[in-house]
Amino acid sequence: MSLQTKIKKSEIAPGEAKSYQMGDSKVVVCNVNGEYFAVSDVCSHDDGELVSGEGTLLDGCQLECPRHGARFDVKTGKATRMPAAVEIKTYNVKVLNDELEVELTE
Repeated sequence: MSLQTKIKKSEIAPGEAKSYQMGDSKVVVCNVNGEYFAVSDVCSHDDGELVSGEGTLLDGCQLECPRHGARFDVKTGKATRMPAAVEIKTYNVKVLNDELEVELTE
């Protein structure tokens, strides 16, 4: 299954992350200095949300779980700090003029 969702680039400022409901999935779209990345909004450590609405990226490209401090690189999905050891899912993001197209594949 493939689902594509379009988002205005202006919704996400540099250094910020914003969560979206896309079909059955919650996805975080991140702006890393004008490059856009999308990851699952589910911590691999405890299945909780990584971002509730809007969040801030740490160390340029990392999201931190608000419950236990696990961190993930939004470019690769890799866990960068315990207690998480398993990566999170990443999704393709295409930049189309002033919009972002996030493609979810199941």
